[in-house]
Amino acid sequence: MPIRTVSGLLDPDEVTGPVLAHEHLTLDLTTADDPSAVVSDSDAVVAELSRAKEEHGLALVVDLTCRGMGGDAGAVRRIADRAGVEVVVATGWYYERFHPPGEPGDSVERAVELLVGDIRDGLGDSGLRPGVLGEIGSHGAASPAERTGLLASARAAAQTGLSLATHAHLGRGALEQLELLTSQGLEPHRISIGHQDLSDDGGQHRRIAEAGAYLAFDTVGKTSYQADERRLGMLLDLLEAGWVRHVLLSNDISRNSYLTVNGGQGFGHVLGPFRAALVRHGVDEATLDLLYRANALRWLNGREKP
Repeated sequence: MPIRTVSGLLDPDEVTGPVLAHEHLTLDLTTADDPSAVVSDSDAVVAELSRAKEEHGLALVVDLTCRGMGGDAGAVRRIADRAGVEVVVATGWYYERFHPPGEPGDSVERAVELLVGDIRDGLGDSGLRPGVLGEIGSHGAASPAERTGLLASARAAAQTGLSLATHAHLGRGALEQLELLTSQGLEPHRISIGHQDLSDDGGQHRRIAEAGAYLAFDTVGKTSYQADERRLGMLLDLLEAGWVRHVLLSNDISRNSYLTVNGGQGFGHVLGPFRAALVRHGVDEATLDLLYRANALRWLNGREKP
């Protein structure tokens, strides 16, 4: 099954380089108490993606900026064209604070119709069709509105054949998310549970993997939340336990301040310094290929279980 990107359908077999499974190329989550939660410097984003392609072979980026997150699919298409990388865009609902007025509402059925409309007809005036649902959010235990968003997104994914990624705030609420999503007929191997590198709960990690879903270690480099040394340790534990085929990696660049031009870690962090740390700990090339490419393609494609 091909993957839908902003430039058309992409055969997974053609993707030979790394995949970033959770990023934001445009974003606006600014509030009165947080005016800097924005990714708006498209020139810097293009420069970083181009450099990541040149230095690390970056081939595909999954942009999980969904409804209410201030994204711009048309701008993402222009960024992808300029940087020479493939990009998947998304639809769905983030956590409740950032739901658009009246969305997703209290009717799962109507919410499904909204999402299927995006997937069928494209996002806004751009006409660009999403290739994934995400990042579907809850802020700990799901609120009624977040529950509607999770249930509707799962049904829309099951109906359209797309896969789905979540936002589990600080890694919490992950098992509830998985239960709600699978209750709607969405198979676990089409689900990526987000921000699990922010949770120190190894039992939760094991249960997600045992269920057949993916664990997203997707905030690599965000050391104000968690030290990369701790992320590395948890990842090595998962590899030792045999769960290598269930892990996705990314940076989740969600502010201009995270860009290298502003002194941040940038889109290349997980591809460069973090990968180098894995190599120093003896992780071999076959395992690295799973972590950085094959797992993400398998999740997006959805035909093969881990």
